[in-house]
Amino acid sequence: MAGSHTIALDTESNSFHHYPEQLCLIHIASLHKVYFIVTISLHDLAPLRDVLADVSTKKVIHAADYDIRSLDRHSGLHIHNLFDTSIAARFTGITRFGLAALTRDLLGITINKSKRLQRADWGRRPLSAEALEYAATDVRHLLALREILDQRLRTLGRAAWVAEECARIEEVRYTTPNLETAYLSVKGAKYLDGHGLAVLQSLFLFREEEARRQHRPLFMVLPDATLIFLATSPEAALLEVPGLGQTGLKRFGQGLQQALRNGITAPPIHRPRPIKAVRASEEQVQRLSRLKKWRTSLGSSLSLDPSLLWPLTSLDRLAKAPDTLKVELTYDNIRRWQRNVVASSLQTCLESLP
Repeated sequence: MAGSHTIALDTESNSFHHYPEQLCLIHIASLHKVYFIVTISLHDLAPLRDVLADVSTKKVIHAADYDIRSLDRHSGLHIHNLFDTSIAARFTGITRFGLAALTRDLLGITINKSKRLQRADWGRRPLSAEALEYAATDVRHLLALREILDQRLRTLGRAAWVAEECARIEEVRYTTPNLETAYLSVKGAKYLDGHGLAVLQSLFLFREEEARRQHRPLFMVLPDATLIFLATSPEAALLEVPGLGQTGLKRFGQGLQQALRNGITAPPIHRPRPIKAVRASEEQVQRLSRLKKWRTSLGSSLSLDPSLLWPLTSLDRLAKAPDTLKVELTYDNIRRWQRNVVASSLQTCLESLP
């Protein structure tokens, strides 16, 4: 790998088998070799840190967001000079941009993207020959894909667009969930009253502690549906609770009962009142419709997904205040390439609005 100016990279974690998830494997491909780094048994990845931070080496990753968060969470590794083949494919107008589809459509090669292997326990050792081949395949063809996609981008004049998008992805970092409020995102929580929310919060925190104790994923300890059932019916007989069963009762039944008691006796939780949205006027609705049609038309003419061209949140603001484009151009979610390539067309559309 030393001396390589372009490398391909992917990671494997064990989120379906361990909590919190662990970064288990990093696989890297140079032009002629594939390297495996068994990260689950390594605590010092300093040599790799220098490689990933080296701006003279291009790192080719497919759908890099998760890998970047995982590397940051595991050991603070950060990537510079990224080329994301998923992003690049979208900016060439490709609509099927999964790795298997790209490899098949651009290289004529069929690769194995088995769900069984994707969800395998990558923390177990030794890894099977099948698992290692699967991991190698995920990086083996990325350099060839990058060559094809980069050439298409240069022909279209969009290489700088993708470079800017990739630079933004490089800045992504892992953020620790806020356990004090995360229970509100459980599916079904929005239908609970204050007493139900108090029970749900207690159960949620119990599950978190139990999952860490058992080193088991949250859904294997107590599924979300079970939390909601208990929050709705906290007096239900535990043997009748779906998703719990005898095994769960034996493993943590006493702790679960205590969590239920804590939730039942806790003060009800009152949700903050949602900010009432100001209803858009008929004129604003019509403007937004026109702006959406403009974006769709421009996307069609460029053979691009319209959502790449301009953020919908910005169009919504412009529909309410069409003369504020100069302000919109200062917002962080507007890219340089959008200001240079798209803004003038948008200005023309805004000037035509009633």
